[in-house]
Amino acid sequence: MNNFHTALSTLPKLLHKDLLIHWELFQDNAARQQLEIPDDPAFWQQLVQVWGSSEFVARACIREPDLLLELSQQQLQSPCHAQQLRDRLTQALAGCEGNDSLLGERLRTFRRRQMARIAWRDLAGIADVTTILRELSDLADVILDETLQRLYDGLCQRYGTPRGEDGEPQHLVVLGMGKLGGQELNFSSDIDLIFAFPQRGQSDGSKSIDNEDFFRRLGQKLIKLLSEMTAEGFVYRVDMRLRPFGASGPLAIPFSAFEDYYQTHGREWERYAMIKARVVAGDKIQGELLLQSLQPFIYRRYLDYGAFESLRQMKALIAQEVERKGLRRNVKLGPGGIREIEFIGQAFQLIYGGREPELRQRSLLPVLDYLAASGRLSETTV
Repeated sequence: MNNFHTALSTLPKLLHKDLLIHWELFQDNAARQQLEIPDDPAFWQQLVQVWGSSEFVARACIREPDLLLELSQQQLQSPCHAQQLRDRLTQALAGCEGNDSLLGERLRTFRRRQMARIAWRDLAGIADVTTILRELSDLADVILDETLQRLYDGLCQRYGTPRGEDGEPQHLVVLGMGKLGGQELNFSSDIDLIFAFPQRGQSDGSKSIDNEDFFRRLGQKLIKLLSEMTAEGFVYRVDMRLRPFGASGPLAIPFSAFEDYYQTHGREWERYAMIKARVVAGDKIQGELLLQSLQPFIYRRYLDYGAFESLRQMKALIAQEVERKGLRRNVKLGPGGIREIEFIGQAFQLIYGGREPELRQRSLLPVLDYLAASGRLSETTV
């Protein structure tokens, strides 16, 4: 009996048939590549446990048998930090310059392999939920930033470098919202993004275009590359509807217009959404300055009684939608579900965040911990 069958014997027999099929398919592909997996009983036990829990990981290993060899040789006990991911992605994207089709193919492969690694750590019980969500968010950050830089360089070669009114080079700022902004991305999450750039101006090439046009084209290329469905799947589903003026608004706008929008048109639900805003790609320094300028809009220094009615209306609309779609038993949207827990935490942030800096956090769990520690919610409730 080989290592796989020994490990398989420890699982319920109900799982044996499918896992044996997976194993036969894997062996066929691995034999063609002359791969040998190390003789480590603990790893084989993890393998049957993970494959028995995730069709995605099993099929990823069957498709690319060297992935399993790579996983067996990695230090799976430790997370892969953002800089390590960046180094691996840089290596994976070598030779893609000027070829968006090849770039997209390499990105899809890289994401699939990294998602399999993270899922393995999750399903084998190696890492806790908070760590897994952080790793998934770091993966998205690195893919966004590296992809954006390559697309930016390509447009600069065509149109020249975009320059501001002060003559300085301009770069796009990509804000991550929602789960990505809160560094709580899960395995199936869309990524909610907003694009902005510091100053109006023009590119300095022979085919000069204004900065609005340059960054609109850059944003379109980024969205297409990430969300385009091919035989390899997609990199990420991208949602841009949280930007100023929603789906009808410009794809990328200068900081001045961005700030003016929130001062003039910003609504309570947009304050709610901006709690999660985080610079995930592009010009990090300028992005942080932009977010700093929005802090008075998000967190009011005075007790914001006007927010109470707006929050009631938002909660009522959510409840109506749940009833209309018959989702009362939905773990995400139903009563007591994930969305309701998020709503409670962010409601406290909107109302008290202006006076209590501890509430100005993007991640939900630290906010809930603070609410319990400060007595605003009981520990039993949290």
